[in-house]
Amino acid sequence: MELLPIVSYEQRAERLAALWTRGGTFDPEVERAVQEILQQVQQQGDAALLALTERFDGVRPPSLRVPEAELAAAYETMDPELKAIIAEAVDNIRRFHEHQRRTSWFVEDGDGVVLGQRIVPLERVGLYVPGGRAFYPSSLLMNAIPAQVAGVPELHLVSPPGPSGWPHPLVLATAHFLGIRHVYAVGGAQAVAALAFGTETIPRVDKIVGPGNAYVALAKKMVFGRVDIDAVAGPSEIVVLADDTADPEFVAADLLSQAEHDERASAVLVTPHALLAEAVRARVQRMVAEAPRRTILEASLARYGACIVTPSMTEAYAVVNELAPEHLELIVRDPWAALPHIRHAGAIFLGPFSTEPVGDYFAGPNHVLPTGGTARYASALSVDDFVRSQSIIAYTAERLRRTGPRIMRFAEAEALPAHAQAVAVRLARLAEQAPDSAVRSSA
Repeated sequence: MELLPIVSYEQRAERLAALWTRGGTFDPEVERAVQEILQQVQQQGDAALLALTERFDGVRPPSLRVPEAELAAAYETMDPELKAIIAEAVDNIRRFHEHQRRTSWFVEDGDGVVLGQRIVPLERVGLYVPGGRAFYPSSLLMNAIPAQVAGVPELHLVSPPGPSGWPHPLVLATAHFLGIRHVYAVGGAQAVAALAFGTETIPRVDKIVGPGNAYVALAKKMVFGRVDIDAVAGPSEIVVLADDTADPEFVAADLLSQAEHDERASAVLVTPHALLAEAVRARVQRMVAEAPRRTILEASLARYGACIVTPSMTEAYAVVNELAPEHLELIVRDPWAALPHIRHAGAIFLGPFSTEPVGDYFAGPNHVLPTGGTARYASALSVDDFVRSQSIIAYTAERLRRTGPRIMRFAEAEALPAHAQAVAVRLARLAEQAPDSAVRSSA
C-alpha cells in the first residue's frame, strides 16, 4: 500500500478527482433510513426519540433533557488542568469573534427619508455535538461561542447518550461552563429531526449547526428549508504548500493531523521541490507505522493523500486554488508574500509554527470550515451565521410625490398593476390634500 504517493503536476487530474468526489453522495440505504427517522420523529415526538435512541445507542436515557445538576456535576469533576485550558481557549475564541460583531445602521437620505439595516440575532439555535467514539468539546466551543456573541438567546444542545444514559461528561462540563442549560441526551438523525420539527421536550429551532456522521449530515440536508443549517460538511482535509525551507518532519506531522480523522480524510503536500516530497513521504511512512490510529491513517493516505510536485511555485499556487482546501498551511520562505496568491481556502496558517491544531483548539478563529472545494464560495462559521439583516425603509410623503410616478412605471413594465396601484392611491390622496400640487394621480 503506497502512502502519500508522489504525483506530478501533469498527472494530478485523477488524484484531484478522487478528492472532490469523497463526500458528494450518500448511500441510498442511508437516505431511506434517514427519511424514515425524520418521519417517525415528526409523527411521534418524544416517544420516537426514546425508541430510536435505545435502538441505535443501546441505552434509554433517564430523561431526554439532561438535568442541570448533571451538567454542574460533570464540570465539578472535570480535570482541573483541562478545565483551565478550555477556559483559556474560550477566552481566545470569544475575543476573536467579538471583532465580527455587526451593528445596525441608519442613514438620512433627504426629504426626511431614513434607510438602514437592522441586525437581529436568531432566536433559537440547535447545536449538534457528536458522541460515541468521537466527542469534540472543541466543536461545541466553535459552534456555541459565535452564537452567543451574536446574541442568540436560546441554545439547545443535542448529543448522543453514553452508557450512563447521558452525553459524554466533557460535553456536559463544557456546556455548563458556557452557560448552556438546554441539553438533551439524543443524537443521530433523530436529534436533527427533533430540532427541525420540535417534540414535547425539544423545541423547534431556527438553525442547526455542528458536525456529525453521514446520517446526521443527510438529516440536516433534508430538513434544510424548514430550518437553516451551517453546511453539509464533508471529510476533513489539509493542504500544505511548502518550499525548500520547510522542515519535512513538520510537514509530515501536519499532514497526519488531519488524515487521522477518518478513512475519507485528505492530506496533500503541494511543492515545486521533488526532494522535499520524497523526504516528507519517507517521514510519513515511518510515523504511520508507530501511530495509534494507524489503520485510519493508512486508508486515508493511500486513497486520498498525495505529494503533488509542480514545475514552479506558480503552478503550486494554481493547484492550491484548484483544491480550495478546508485547511491550508503556507510553510514557505515568506508566507505573507505567498498569501496574495491564495484565492480559495477555508483557513490559512502562515509559517512553520502555525500548525493546524493551533486553529482547531486555541488560537481563536473558527475551525468550522468549508470542505470539498466549497471554499470557492463558502466561509468559516462566524457571528454572521447567527444573525439576520433586516432592511429598513421609512419613506415620506414628499419623497413619494417625487418618485412615485417612476416607481409606477417600473411596476407597469413588469406587468404588475397592483404594485403600481399601491403607489397610485397614495399619490391621489396626496393630491387631494394639496390640490395645487403638481402631483396628479395616474390612476
